[in-house]
Amino acid sequence: MFKKVLFFLILVVFVASLSGCATFGKKKDLDAQGLKNQVSLLEAQIQSKDQEISALKEELSKATEKTESVAKESAVESRHIGNVKQIQTALKNAGFDPGNIDGRMGKQTRDAIKAFQKAHNLKTNGKVNKSTWKALSQYLQEKTK
Repeated sequence: MFKKVLFFLILVVFVASLSGCATFGKKKDLDAQGLKNQVSLLEAQIQSKDQEISALKEELSKATEKTESVAKESAVESRHIGNVKQIQTALKNAGFDPGNIDGRMGKQTRDAIKAFQKAHNLKTNGKVNKSTWKALSQYLQEKTK
């Protein structure tokens, strides 16, 4: 009979050890639920970042299109506007000293452009746009002063 009781006790201990204690199972479930909550939170953050990335890509695309458009306009405009040496030559012929005719847009050349623009009632900004070039290009071949 002692052997049966001992066998029964060993069997009970063995079954209990296999199934674990009740609090361990609950703790395991709580840990699993906590991990699931963390995963859900991380997935929501990923989704938010994906939306942010999409918005930034769209912004970048619009900015790129705008830059390309401005570059095209500038290229078209530059075809109608002479190079820096031509501008300097025309300024010199028109009586506005751009300094050395070296093809560099320096301070003295910009000052001469501003003076030319002011004298011809043009927008005085030191940049050669279409209207400035139209007035200036007539002095490429002829010296007036």
